[in-house]
Amino acid sequence: MTLVTDTETLAAVCQRIAAEPYVAIDTEFLRDKTYYSRLCLVQLAGEQDVVAVDTLAPDIDLTPLFELMADPSVLKVFHAARQDIEIFVHMAGQVPAPMFDTQIAAMVCGFGDAVSYDRLVRAMTGVNIDKTSRFTDWSHRPLSQHQIDYALADVIHLRPCYERLAKRLAKTKRSAWLDEEMAVLTDVATYVTEPEESWKRLKTRSTKPKFLAVLRALSAWREVEAQTRDIPRSRVLRDDALVDIAAQAPTSAEELSRSRSFNRESASGKTGRAILEAVNAALESPKETWPKVTDQREKPQGRQPVAELLRVLLKVQCDAHDVAPKLVASADDLDAIATDDNADVPAMKGWRREVFGDAALAVKHGKLAFAFDPEKDRLALIEVPG
Repeated sequence: MTLVTDTETLAAVCQRIAAEPYVAIDTEFLRDKTYYSRLCLVQLAGEQDVVAVDTLAPDIDLTPLFELMADPSVLKVFHAARQDIEIFVHMAGQVPAPMFDTQIAAMVCGFGDAVSYDRLVRAMTGVNIDKTSRFTDWSHRPLSQHQIDYALADVIHLRPCYERLAKRLAKTKRSAWLDEEMAVLTDVATYVTEPEESWKRLKTRSTKPKFLAVLRALSAWREVEAQTRDIPRSRVLRDDALVDIAAQAPTSAEELSRSRSFNRESASGKTGRAILEAVNAALESPKETWPKVTDQREKPQGRQPVAELLRVLLKVQCDAHDVAPKLVASADDLDAIATDDNADVPAMKGWRREVFGDAALAVKHGKLAFAFDPEKDRLALIEVPG
């Protein structure tokens, strides 16, 4: 078990692992003071090599690591990969591929929604992971042996978890289910935040086009500012302040100074001027380009009981097929199916339709009903004569 601090050693390790079928990977990073995650450590576990790569070591060149991540002959095994992959996309411009995410595989295999790494390891190997260093400062040097051992445990036990999950997927013939999820994770677009789309992550109550147009412009400005300065969005402007300003749509420093986040002096400063430019640009843009959003809260009243039935059905079907409900259908999927038999949602496509979608339509139209099965001590589906 080695801490790699130089390019030559890293290159040798990556060359050896490149001859193997797969490698287990994890990262340690910080993001509390930056927009982009600051990579502090990368752990690799091959058949022979188990190393932690000190990405903050002086003069280390991570090119051999990035080349390994891009090697199509080596499967990269992660657990809950999204944040790890986002780091590699930012630093190397590409997604590690091919890839296997043990958290998603565990969902496919019936371990529940978003199972944690330590719980998965305990369930599959009987090993209890030491999580006492979970909140350590990974940028502090030197790293202690305890920190290194803790970090390496996250890839040492990942290997047997992967091997057992892969066997279970093959046995149950569900590998294709996982492939659909991996297609999303390996799409670089999954990790790119377009400034013009960033407003969609904000929680708002109003759906008025004018408000949304200003919100979109302000959010895009904030996103670019945060990316350029590599600071958290909240350091530029908090979410609540951004939404409040969008609602007021100020067009002058005096109007901006009336908001809760700005006084007269700051409203006339650099940030205030940038905000006003964004607001005015939004207001002057053609109205036909303003966002139009249907208020999702205004669902047909008669369909809400149907959606509730579908929630029960989702639990019944997922229990019967031993798969995590979160992977099969979202709350929005259920609402859409309750309203439209031809809803264009994932739950009505592919394997999800086989597990849930067809049964959802049958329940919706009274062709299937729920009944309690005393032998199995759970709800079951029965056909309705007719």
